[in-house]
Amino acid sequence: MGKRSSQRKNVAATLDFSDTDSVSSSSTLPSEQLLVSGVVDLQLEKDSILDQALDDLFEKRGSTREKALASIIDAFNSKIQHEFVEKKFATLLHQCISSIKKGSAKEIALASHTIGLLALTTGPGERAQEILEESFSPIIEALKSKSDASKISALLECLTIITFIGGDDPEETEKSMQAMWQVLHPKLGSNVVAVKPSPAVITSAVSAWLFLLTTMDGWTLNPKTWQESITYLSSLLDKDDRSIRIAAGEGLALIFEMGNLEKFSVSATGPSDSSNPDGKNAREFTHIQGLRAKILNQVRSLSVEAGGKGSAKKDLNSQRNTFRDVLEFLEDGFSPETSMKIGGESLSTTSWSELIQLNFLKHFLGGGFVKQMQDNEVLHDIFGFTPKRNLLSGTQKLSGTEKRMYKSPNSVHNKSRTQFLNKQRMLSQDRNAGHFAVADGYDDI
Repeated sequence: MGKRSSQRKNVAATLDFSDTDSVSSSSTLPSEQLLVSGVVDLQLEKDSILDQALDDLFEKRGSTREKALASIIDAFNSKIQHEFVEKKFATLLHQCISSIKKGSAKEIALASHTIGLLALTTGPGERAQEILEESFSPIIEALKSKSDASKISALLECLTIITFIGGDDPEETEKSMQAMWQVLHPKLGSNVVAVKPSPAVITSAVSAWLFLLTTMDGWTLNPKTWQESITYLSSLLDKDDRSIRIAAGEGLALIFEMGNLEKFSVSATGPSDSSNPDGKNAREFTHIQGLRAKILNQVRSLSVEAGGKGSAKKDLNSQRNTFRDVLEFLEDGFSPETSMKIGGESLSTTSWSELIQLNFLKHFLGGGFVKQMQDNEVLHDIFGFTPKRNLLSGTQKLSGTEKRMYKSPNSVHNKSRTQFLNKQRMLSQDRNAGHFAVADGYDDI
């Protein structure tokens, strides 16, 4: 391509252009201007949609607010909305909090997801801290109503993201982890029967708790927390739901990766009994070895489990693969290594901690994951990822949605393009009739 371009430049330097060449050459600039103008106009349309959606969050009708939140999420998934957040941060945050306080289950789920995206867009700093401070109490209050699994899952994911981005110290992170543990083990009054969380809620709570655990120095956690968590995760390996088993298996692998169970040998009630330290340590060591042996047996069984009636093959294979990785790690110390392509560059993980973070963010971002990984510097920092920049002549590559809007017969871009092509046709007809006039009327396109 570079050689051809060079040859064209050499020819242009030695030959005079005819009138026909002038017409052809002058038609190139407007088409480039049209593309740039089209992208700019398209962005203005998107900004207008975002502004309208934000206004709709003030509407009384719940369905209108739900639709507005869905539009905002779509916009955040298609582009990193730094400019919009810079201007509308406070309004968007407060309206989302309002939706969490008074909205339907669907509205709460959408508002929670929006707040999470807002935190990822702002990145660490004062605004992220404000998001955590303002949102924490409303989220905790909304978690107390366990009427809808999708709502609870969205609240847990939101709490995870805003704590991860906005939390300044381990105490804030541990506070959020305790709230997640409360969802798994609700503490109610003596006259109230505890409602067991659904499999979906258990999976979400465990995944959220583990994500925050990856950010902690394990030695700072209360020993009782460690003991409770490993015992609980081990019990989850016996559950019928495969998503619960997989989350629990990854959690146990993470705990082993962080400390190889030394932390569990520390008494939750304080230092060792000085009157009989050898006896106490021996009992603790025996207990830890027994627990490890039990987990190994559970993991080994799940890595070769046969499919039962009605079991989904995909889910079964996922479970087997996960527990084979867990078993290899527990026995030989090898963490699974993964790699995926994002815009031509490899995004790799080499530890359970990184894998858990990646899987959580992929699930949270959904269809917006690739775009966020390409353009969001917060995610670049998390994974040490440097994407390729796909820029052509200073314009960004159009997304699928942008292409559809560009092709729409009613779009501003397509109308301008039609006008341009009509003028080109008229010029062509004139040339065929022997009139080689140079077009000079492109300024109005």
